[in-house]
Amino acid sequence: MTLTRSGEESNSFNQLLARYERIMEIGQQLNSTLDHAALLRRIIAAATELTGTESASILLIDQATGELRFELVANLNSSETESIVVPMEGSIAGWVVTHGEPRVIEDVQRDSNFFSSVDDQLKFHTSNMLAVPMRAHNRVIGALEAVNKRGGSFTGEDVKTLTMLAAQAAIAIENARLFQQSDFMAEVVHELRSPLAALRTSMTLLLRPDLPEDKRQGTINTMQVEIERLIRMTSDFLDLARLESGRVRIDIARFELDRLVQECVDVVASQADERGIALDTNIESFVVDGDRGKIKQVLLNLLTNAIKYNREQGRIQVATYTSMRHDEPFAEVSVRDTGYGISKEAQKKLFQKFYRVEETADVAQGTGLGLAIAKHIVEAHKGMITVESEVGVGSTFYVTLPLAP
Repeated sequence: MTLTRSGEESNSFNQLLARYERIMEIGQQLNSTLDHAALLRRIIAAATELTGTESASILLIDQATGELRFELVANLNSSETESIVVPMEGSIAGWVVTHGEPRVIEDVQRDSNFFSSVDDQLKFHTSNMLAVPMRAHNRVIGALEAVNKRGGSFTGEDVKTLTMLAAQAAIAIENARLFQQSDFMAEVVHELRSPLAALRTSMTLLLRPDLPEDKRQGTINTMQVEIERLIRMTSDFLDLARLESGRVRIDIARFELDRLVQECVDVVASQADERGIALDTNIESFVVDGDRGKIKQVLLNLLTNAIKYNREQGRIQVATYTSMRHDEPFAEVSVRDTGYGISKEAQKKLFQKFYRVEETADVAQGTGLGLAIAKHIVEAHKGMITVESEVGVGSTFYVTLPLAP
């Protein structure tokens, strides 16, 4: 007896087969991509294509803070979503991450777990949603959402498809992270080679019996400078590695921001005096909740940079004031200098690790990690750090922190 499929069954089977073949093809593309940003874009494109939806989003658990944040949303810049923290309780994505199970919501406006403030901030209307956990090595690292199904409701096949994509995407993201870590180690080794080479050369000179005494003392001074440089570099490497891995503890306590800012200004005052740089302050009194030591590290980095990359007889203006973000009050610290300024192109990379502005790389030594560390610390406090700059005029860095209730 011969079994035959109806035309409708055959067509449905062929569509399903084509979908699975497409998932396999996308999986191969994801696994061959180690660039984190490009990988996220491919995942978003695949999610909207395979589920036939208007939009899609990737939410990942922040490795430093444990918070759930948007990593990428279709048709939006990361700057529009980077400040949004999605609660584990009271959001669909949070429920999916916590329970490790997919969810289909046909009318999100009626769902008690719908985090409506995201729509409010992004000026977007969510009608229905499919959200699935992203699991890598038996650990949920985030959620993948498909939003607003075109022309109907989500099906069981949509759930299976997005779940398969999320599993492949999670592994690809973890691989990209591991690659970045190995790339980080390569950069560390590269940065260490320069001071180590200088120390080896200095040691060779010191071993020469015919070396004049004045040259001997100069060589010893060089070695001291390079040793201090190595100590600073290794401290920065460890700080950044701990921040990126989430091993740094943020000790939250209430403190007076104005006192901390003045304390930091006093610390760098002698450095500014040596170059004839004037330090002006306009400090208002604010109280914030945070790790005082970590915030001090950020402010000292900004102030020392403002001195190092300023002009002789220049000026630095430090101010504190309040600002509003998403209808919530924040305390803001600004550090303005009259230095060389930073081009628009360089500003895009300024907070990346190991990045140094090419035009001022020879002005002062550094690891290119200070601002990357500062960004991690400020964001761990649910704040943000930004820069405004004009070449030949100067730069202003802003640190924004939530005010204490």
